Amino acid sequence: MWIVDTCVVIDVLENDPEFGMASARVLQRLLPQGLGISPVTMVELSAAFGGNLQAQKEFLDRVGIGCSEAWTAADTESAHSAWNAYVQSKRSGATPRRPIADLLIGAFALNRRGLVTRNGPDFRRWYPKLAVRQP
Repeated sequence: MWIVDTCVVIDVLENDPEFGMASARVLQRLLPQGLGISPVTMVELSAAFGGNLQAQKEFLDRVGIGCSEAWTAADTESAHSAWNAYVQSKRSGATPRRPIADLLIGAFALNRRGLVTRNGPDFRRWYPKLAVRQP
């Protein structure tokens, strides 16, 4: 299963003029291999749907993106390692601020087929073995 990053879901939801079609095309190509989102993305999408969980689930179902993949101990361990690397790099001044949500989404995708995102380099820095597909 490919994990779809929050930005790609929003591209499709809002039919973003710059990224909407490209994001929809990459998702369509990967659909036969399975698409899902992380629990973190499920939470991040709340505001895009005005907090309407049912509407959010219906949209994800219509576009073929699963939203019930469970977080595992392996995901926690991957995130643990990446967060430590990030904090050490940040303390040395070698990296800009990065939201923990991205590190959690990356850890989740690392233990699946890979990640569909527009900002692959941000994830690959912390997860060099992560397969990334970009619209």
